[in-house]
Amino acid sequence: MKTVLLVVGRTVDKRLDALIADYVGRVKHYLPFEMVVVPELKNTKALTEAQQKEKEGELLLRCLQPGDEVVLLDEGGRELRSVEWAAWLAQKQAGGARRLVFVVGGPYGFAPAVYVAAREKLSLSRMTFSHQMIRLLFVEQLYRACTILRGEPYHHE
Repeated sequence: MKTVLLVVGRTVDKRLDALIADYVGRVKHYLPFEMVVVPELKNTKALTEAQQKEKEGELLLRCLQPGDEVVLLDEGGRELRSVEWAAWLAQKQAGGARRLVFVVGGPYGFAPAVYVAAREKLSLSRMTFSHQMIRLLFVEQLYRACTILRGEPYHHE
C-alpha cells in the first residue's frame, strides 16, 4: 500500500522544508510514500473563508483516486499515542486499500465535500499548529510508527 500526504501549498520556510524532506527520506526506507502538493490559491483576498475552503477542496478531491482510504488530519479528529498510531497504521496497511491518503487542509480547514470523502479524522494534538508545521509533525510520527512496527530503538517507552 502506498501512503500519501496530500497538502495545500508548498512549504515556504526553508528550514521546515529541509526537516520535512529529511523525514520523508527516512519514511521511504520503510514504505512507499509521497507528499503531493496542491498549488495554493492565488488572489484569496477576494474570497471568503468558505469560498477558499471550497476551492481548495475541489483541488484536493481531484487528487483522490477510487478506492483511496482517506484520512483527514483535523483538530477534531481522534488522538492516538504513538504506539497506538503505529498499531492503527499496521491495521490500515493490512486492510487492502491501494493508497492510504492523509490530507492536510489549508489555513481555514476543509470544505464539507472533503469531510464527506474521508473515512476518518485523526488529530496530532488538541493544540492548533500551522498547516505547514503539521507536515513536519506528521512525517516524524509516520517515521516513528515505522520504527515502532520494526522494533527499532527510535521510540523509547
